[in-house]
Amino acid sequence: MEKKDARHSAALMDRRGFLMASAGAVAWLALDGGFNPASAAQPLSLPPLPYAENALEPVITANTLGFHYGKHHKGYVDNLNKLIAGTEYEGLPLEKIIAATAGQAEKAAVFNNAAQVWNHTFYWQSLSPKGGGEPPAALKQKIEAAFGSVDACKKELAGTALSQFGSGWAWLVMDTGKLKVIKTANAELPLTAGLKPLLTIDVWEHAYYLDYQNRRADYVNAVLDKLINWEFALRNAGS
Repeated sequence: MEKKDARHSAALMDRRGFLMASAGAVAWLALDGGFNPASAAQPLSLPPLPYAENALEPVITANTLGFHYGKHHKGYVDNLNKLIAGTEYEGLPLEKIIAATAGQAEKAAVFNNAAQVWNHTFYWQSLSPKGGGEPPAALKQKIEAAFGSVDACKKELAGTALSQFGSGWAWLVMDTGKLKVIKTANAELPLTAGLKPLLTIDVWEHAYYLDYQNRRADYVNAVLDKLINWEFALRNAGS
């Protein structure tokens, strides 16, 4: 009985950590007229891209973006709506669906599709046609405190993205006030670990294969040099 109570208490603490990270991380979604899954009515709809499909060329072509957004991202939204129709998850905000299904094997399909809707919406915002270059001063200070330099941060992000075996994500996150880089596999995301995501790089093959084939490194480095949205990361960091 004591073991059961301990597990229940740990689960509650994990859930609180998720909700605290989630509350901080989704503020960006309401910016600039962006999609806010926390307040979206059901059925969930495909959030609009924050730029035209050709806006990220030549780093990511309209062909790749069209398939990635119009087929893969849309597919997760459609699948999720089918999976939650008539269930206790219908009508819930996206983050609550993720929190309620994380780590539960029998609910993996719901979690995977919900998390991928969230991850992809976050990924589009992590990129900008005017991205790359030098981070804003407030973010640069945080980066230098954590990694020593912006180049060292980019190197760690690139290395983490390349070391992810198979499908997944590389993330710049905030952990108790300090920046760090992590990776997650498949649909996993930092929120379930109580971490606050600042930006992400998608390393599922469908994110880059039409443009780069097996050259993941070229894709990752091009994103970091030309597209990464430091302004978005700064907003998520709370500055």
